[in-house]
Amino acid sequence: MPAEEFVAGWISGALGLILGHPFDTIKVRLQSQSKYRGIFDCAMQIYQHESILGFFKGMSFPIASIAIVNSVLFGVYSNVLLALTSTTHQERRSQPPSYTDIFIAGCIGGFVQSYCLAPFDLVKVRLQNQTEPKVQLGSLQPRYRGPLHCVSSILQKEGPQGLLRGSGTLMLRDTPTLGIYFVTYEWLCRQYTPKGQNPSSATVLVAGGCAGITSWVTATPLDVIKCRMQMDGLKGKVYHGVLDCMVSSVRQEGPGVFFRGITINSARAFPVNAITFLSYEYLLRWW
Repeated sequence: MPAEEFVAGWISGALGLILGHPFDTIKVRLQSQSKYRGIFDCAMQIYQHESILGFFKGMSFPIASIAIVNSVLFGVYSNVLLALTSTTHQERRSQPPSYTDIFIAGCIGGFVQSYCLAPFDLVKVRLQNQTEPKVQLGSLQPRYRGPLHCVSSILQKEGPQGLLRGSGTLMLRDTPTLGIYFVTYEWLCRQYTPKGQNPSSATVLVAGGCAGITSWVTATPLDVIKCRMQMDGLKGKVYHGVLDCMVSSVRQEGPGVFFRGITINSARAFPVNAITFLSYEYLLRWW
């Protein structure tokens, strides 16, 4: 099993996370809290009450973990594609795999990634939803003092299964979405690259960015439900499952609730995935 895809996925995932985390914090707040009037109102409230550091809440944990998760995604995708087509990453420009094989490899990568990601994503979402400013003497103490305290609190109050809260929805979100993600990227690269040649940096950036937007537009409805399921349990169980969460959300906030955060998701997706694919491709070429 070639290991360089895992290492390239690790590094590119970390770069993408650093670039996109402030956007992700706004997205998570919009999806799980109804007190904001929109993206700019959310951003202003975070800045006014929590300073610039508020945009980076929950990043220390995923900066170590998301790199591993991205490594799993790209590594599993590339190795499944190798098993399906018997072509390495370097050979795929001269012997391009079918879009069906790419979609299957992407879905399998997304499925495996979702269960590796679930505990890390849960902790990130819980920390991002804390609206208290940086701890000061006499100020209101946040529920979680950091990622490790968050993990221990979840284990104590919700049990080991609490760390997997929302994992089923995450799997439903990521399995087809990442199949679409890789198909979109490969299709755009092939459209603007002569056969047998490597795509240019500009092509990789545009294809990666568009793949990110396409996948997040597809994923946003289930991403909203996933986020709400992860916050469930803080003050008693509110939802009795994914379907109940969907019905309750629509009943209280209308069908538009499924598209909450889609604008910020798309704005974040283009630069994050453009950088992720560019660094991934060039690391593999360098090796």
